[in-house]
Amino acid sequence: MAEETWQNYKGKKHSKPSPLEGIKVLEVCTLLLGPAGPGFAAEMGAEVIKCEIPPMGDTCRDLTPFGYLFREQGPAFAHMNTNKYWLGLDLHKPEARKVFKELAATADVIEDNLRPGVMERWNVGYRQIKEINPGIIYISKNGFGQWGQYAEENRPSNDGASQGFSGYAWLSSFPGQPPLKSRLYICDNYGALTGELAILAALHYRQRTGKGQFIELSQTEAIMRAMTWVWPYQQITGEVAMPAGNRDVSICPADTFRCIDDNFVAIAAPTPVEFRGLCTAMGKPELASDPRFKDHLTRLQEDNATEILKVIADWARTKTPKEIEKLAEEHGFAASHICTTKEVVEDKHFRARGFMTEVNDPMLGKYFDHEFPVMMSKTPPKVKWGCRPVGFDNEYVLKHTLGKSEDDIKKLYECGALGKWADMPTRRPPSNWDGKAGLHTA
Repeated sequence: MAEETWQNYKGKKHSKPSPLEGIKVLEVCTLLLGPAGPGFAAEMGAEVIKCEIPPMGDTCRDLTPFGYLFREQGPAFAHMNTNKYWLGLDLHKPEARKVFKELAATADVIEDNLRPGVMERWNVGYRQIKEINPGIIYISKNGFGQWGQYAEENRPSNDGASQGFSGYAWLSSFPGQPPLKSRLYICDNYGALTGELAILAALHYRQRTGKGQFIELSQTEAIMRAMTWVWPYQQITGEVAMPAGNRDVSICPADTFRCIDDNFVAIAAPTPVEFRGLCTAMGKPELASDPRFKDHLTRLQEDNATEILKVIADWARTKTPKEIEKLAEEHGFAASHICTTKEVVEDKHFRARGFMTEVNDPMLGKYFDHEFPVMMSKTPPKVKWGCRPVGFDNEYVLKHTLGKSEDDIKKLYECGALGKWADMPTRRPPSNWDGKAGLHTA
């Protein structure tokens, strides 16, 4: 059944409709929390117009690991801004705000992640937009929400601040060590995904009732939702949830172990069958009936957990990760070597499924990235084009969406409401770019 359903999925998906075709999104977002959400929607087929203030646009364009730029863009920016249309619109200008309202009148969703009150001061906040489009779904995202003490203090935030403030960095560390912030933007991306879930729910509500609504999202509160067991545990026990490194405090055994070649393997065996299989693989089947390890809850007791994890660590030190993976397959417990990111990109499984794939963009050239991490047999998400310079689609958006004339557009350039991408000091396309790729002719 599975093979039949997904046969030639990679080859066929670009000829199939996308799940959010017909949904129009206006984005006024910067950095990661903001743009990542509309990025999900764009890969799902929504028409996303990204409004950037020229000349430099989204701050994330310069967010570069180790100072590396990809085609003059930050890799994170290129990754999360596929399939969007690019409008260089300076919302400080009244003429630009007029254009924004015209676009908002036909939009389904507006997304922003500016400080509380900024969109209101520009006269394009939810209260102003719902007067011209009562069905609008408007989401505002930031570190601490739109109201409450921290919003009133206008407290700035970012992913690192949210990791710290939510307790995520504290719990991610090792006992007795400094807090360990994830170098990945986990709060930004999880918050963005949570926001898109709320938008889909709001679209469903509007379909039933005809009514739009305002959504606000705090990335700090969103990542706290992902910290599952922490909050009820503290309430029930009266104890503070403490860091435990790579050890899983709800499953035993479940940890990361060093192997004979100094690589690492993750092993987990919580159920009776899995634990028995692990003990047999280690050549110690008697441990499965040892009173200290007789069941999952008994193994979680501190002394028992320490003992069984030491036994596994000593055994793992005599094997390679691949040997342990093979034994895990034979005996029915979970084990996986800890992959480098290079190994992930080159992994045959991900390549065969089309998850890690080569994007052949007419402007950016060829590069590897991953596709949307969900496959849909009838309406597959897809990457159609990559990021573009600020205002790349000015003429396309204003002509095709609003019906503006050449003279109208010229006046918007002259007054500074529009920024023309070809005149930007940076973000230029490659020297061989002829502007004739026909990206938006479909």
